[in-house]
Amino acid sequence: MSFFEEKNPEMDRYLENHASSEPENLKKLRRETFQKTTQPHMISGYQQGRLLTIVSKMLNPKNVLEIGTFTGYATLCLAEGLSSDGKITTLDVNEDLAYLPKKYFSESEYSNQIDFKIQDAKEFLRNTDEVFDLIFIDADKENYAEYFRLIKPRTKSGSVILFDNVLWYGKVLEENPKQKSTQVIKELNDLVAKDEDFENLILPLRDGVNFLRRK
Repeated sequence: MSFFEEKNPEMDRYLENHASSEPENLKKLRRETFQKTTQPHMISGYQQGRLLTIVSKMLNPKNVLEIGTFTGYATLCLAEGLSSDGKITTLDVNEDLAYLPKKYFSESEYSNQIDFKIQDAKEFLRNTDEVFDLIFIDADKENYAEYFRLIKPRTKSGSVILFDNVLWYGKVLEENPKQKSTQVIKELNDLVAKDEDFENLILPLRDGVNFLRRK
């Protein structure tokens, strides 16, 4: 959920009204996500989706990785910038919900460029030798630090990584958090800030996006 959506919904509407329009297929997907899932707030949503699309179009990536498919909204946003011979690998472990992203992927013009896997991301990263141009992580927060460690060898100079929910509804300001997810998100943000192989900035968009570029 967006900070402004919760604290100042008028500002949230203003931000949406002054962003590029959302493609019709994404409008339908967003609507169906709210109709058919129990946690629709997990969707990347309008504003973040436009950010992902712009970043992808700037990079024109050949190889994209997404950890945490959910209903496929962010996947389709990232796919908009793929090179003509590019692909996006998107990973999730929720078999019960897989029908929804599969439906929208098959209807998309990018259907042949999307490789949707029901697979644990740590297992995938430990067994792949692929190098990625663009990586988006929006999955189980308790593994964020481990994802960063596993992802780093799968990047090259110029690779971009985006971690979602890195402000965790402001819980990162807690000095001694009891919640494991908060502890790990704080650990991730510290790891990134100290890693001299990356330059980064935390964007206060929605629940915070840590935007990294490999030097």
